[in-house]
Amino acid sequence: MAKKKNAVKAAKPKGADKAAPKTAPKEKKAAKPEKAKKPAKVKASKKKAAAPAAEETEQLLSSEIMYQGPLFRVVHDKLIEPGGRHSERDVIRHNGSVVILAIDANKSKAKKSKYDPWIVMERQYRHAAGRFLWELPAGKLEPGEDALAGAKRELAEETGYAAKKWRSLVEYFASPGFLGESMRIFVAEGLVAGDAHPEADEHIDFRLVKLSEVLKMIDKGAIQDGKTLTGVMLYTRLAGGKRKK
Repeated sequence: MAKKKNAVKAAKPKGADKAAPKTAPKEKKAAKPEKAKKPAKVKASKKKAAAPAAEETEQLLSSEIMYQGPLFRVVHDKLIEPGGRHSERDVIRHNGSVVILAIDANKSKAKKSKYDPWIVMERQYRHAAGRFLWELPAGKLEPGEDALAGAKRELAEETGYAAKKWRSLVEYFASPGFLGESMRIFVAEGLVAGDAHPEADEHIDFRLVKLSEVLKMIDKGAIQDGKTLTGVMLYTRLAGGKRKK
């Protein structure tokens, strides 16, 4: 009888071996939820994209002036960038500039159905570009000078105009890869004519041009100045949105 009991106990493992293939498909079905890991990866990437909000700062190890001129200086910096990467950069340091989108809407009041104000535009030769460019009035800030005060000064110097109403439009960096100069664009309205007194090295031809004509010039590629493209296009988009409301 003892042998029979042992035989019965031995039979259970054999049955378990035969049942093993039946349980295998269940394991495959259980593996399907692994597909849910893909959305998790997408969420993780979004969190990584938001990392700049932490506002990590660089660690400047040294800064050597390589060139010092009246308008800007060139420095060679050694630093540890946010994230721990060691780097060396040549940077043009500048006090910053102001740009003025000066608007005369008085001549457009007769046509209330169409908003098409006059814009003060300048044409001058730019040696760095090797050509004449159409631009908005602009200029550099003096060390420690308030941006709005600088904008009023530059508009008066280059065009003779003063304005009754001023507001900031945008501030941006034209080429932050190597240029530390920021450019702040102001909208000036309610123009009052006066006498221009540009600096000795400035030879500027300025005139009033309708906004619609400026936009046509942009479409044709006749305006290649970055600050002018930025200021005119952003102003047009924002002004268009206000009219629709």
